[in-house]
Amino acid sequence: MSTELLGVLAMYGLTVLLAIPLGKYIANVFQPESANGPFERFIYRIGSIDPTREMSWKENLVALLTINAVWLIIAFTLLMLQGILPLNPDGNPSMTPALAFNTAISFMVNCDLQHYSGESGVTYLTQLFVMNFLMFVSAATGIASLLLIVRSFLPNVVTTVGNFYVFFVKAITRILLPISFVVALLLVFNGTPASFDGKDRIVTVQGDTVGVSRGPAAGMIAIKHVGTNGGGWFGANSAHPLENPNYFTNMVEMIAQVLIPIAMLFALGYLINRRRFTWVIYGVMTVGMLCLLIPTLITEIHGNPAIAQLGVSQSTGAMEGKEVRFGPLASGYWSIMTTIISTGSVNSMHDSSMALSGTMELLGMMTNAFYGGCGVGFLNYYYYLIIAVFISGLMVGRTPELFGRKVEAREIKIASIVALLSTLLVKGGVALAAWVFVNYGDANWLVKPSAWLNNPENHGFSEMLYEFTSANANNGSGFEGLGDNNFFWNYATGIVLILGRFIPIIGPVAIAGLLSQKKYVPESSGTLPVDTATFGLMTFAVILIITALSFFPALALGPLAEYFSLK
Repeated sequence: MSTELLGVLAMYGLTVLLAIPLGKYIANVFQPESANGPFERFIYRIGSIDPTREMSWKENLVALLTINAVWLIIAFTLLMLQGILPLNPDGNPSMTPALAFNTAISFMVNCDLQHYSGESGVTYLTQLFVMNFLMFVSAATGIASLLLIVRSFLPNVVTTVGNFYVFFVKAITRILLPISFVVALLLVFNGTPASFDGKDRIVTVQGDTVGVSRGPAAGMIAIKHVGTNGGGWFGANSAHPLENPNYFTNMVEMIAQVLIPIAMLFALGYLINRRRFTWVIYGVMTVGMLCLLIPTLITEIHGNPAIAQLGVSQSTGAMEGKEVRFGPLASGYWSIMTTIISTGSVNSMHDSSMALSGTMELLGMMTNAFYGGCGVGFLNYYYYLIIAVFISGLMVGRTPELFGRKVEAREIKIASIVALLSTLLVKGGVALAAWVFVNYGDANWLVKPSAWLNNPENHGFSEMLYEFTSANANNGSGFEGLGDNNFFWNYATGIVLILGRFIPIIGPVAIAGLLSQKKYVPESSGTLPVDTATFGLMTFAVILIITALSFFPALALGPLAEYFSLK
């Protein structure tokens, strides 16, 4: 176990060591004086984009939402027609309208919630030109969204917040593509497929003939982690031996998915010239991560109490649903990091995690503010920050302000609405699912809801809770005991996916746009400092209280009840 623990410490330590210089590089990429390269100028030319034009926050949001709507329509069309299109050597069929609706939305919003099995549900064409494409553009959308709020931290009063298209293009050409290329090479040299061949036929030791899927998988697996997308070329995701061949690739993929979320924090510090502020944020997020990770590692090491009561030794920990190549600690680390940063990829089956581990995974997605996805991680933290500033100001009798700009009723209302929306989407969705399950269990038009759950009682409730939580957090992982490829789950989670992605982008960008237009008041002795450990503790308390009040009742009905039943 000590060797496994050293592996976990090495993965996180290397991530932070790489994130610090990467953060400085990212800040240089997005400095106003940073010139556009020839490839970027070519993209602007064919897209009829003026890179020198500054836009207001409203114009940027319109651009962001419009271009995402175009991608959604194209993706939906290709998925509906994939069965008759080329690059389909295995003869996979087209998707149904409900599944295409869910899949197109899911990849467009950076969630990659897969209600299909990777190698059999899509073709090489749609893997490349729908999934891969959307993985790049959705990650770049998140990075660009964060950059739209940067000017609200600066002392100048402005009516424009930059150009979404410039931020978007540079995020792809200078950050996502280069890092993904390096990760893909490392995967290829360790055995991940990168060809257009169809299934390979092999004969097992028992004499059975088995078809093993291949394809240009390495590129997709690289960007799925670099862009915090998740999903998987293969249905088993990163538990598949071709998608994640060995412990080295496990480390590469784990570092890749956490790298940009942490680096974006450091980049923000350079861009607004307030590195102490971003180190405080990094500290809050890291403490939150540890509060989720440590209980998970402990419970996975100790194994299942129900098995222990049978007198069965669990010297290697809780191994149900785990890969022996990685063990319970590396799997536990992956399960927490992938749920707090919204990647949602898996190297073990979360449905088989210990009950307390499942609770921590759910809390990571419910909080959705510890590191988070590419760019959007800080956006989710931002509305907690606004609420913390407002409450702190009232508590000490000072005018609530953030870096010289007053936080007033409009900003706190927007932040509160965004914070409460996730509660409504998750608990409202689960309540609807439970009601349908109880009252329409044999309805054929819903594909018999009585057959949704493979597990009864508390764990079955946890499976439904996890699905809506994952959709709302744009995470994409799942408790796979839930039968989700049907009318209800495809459309219900599809709606949650859209709202859970764009409301937390629209809200912070709107707040920042309003703040950037306000008069700047230089900091004085009466200013509430937001770059201290005390304020960091206050923000952590706000995150904890809001999350607890919003979600603990639901957790008590699912994973917590299951946990105490095993004691």
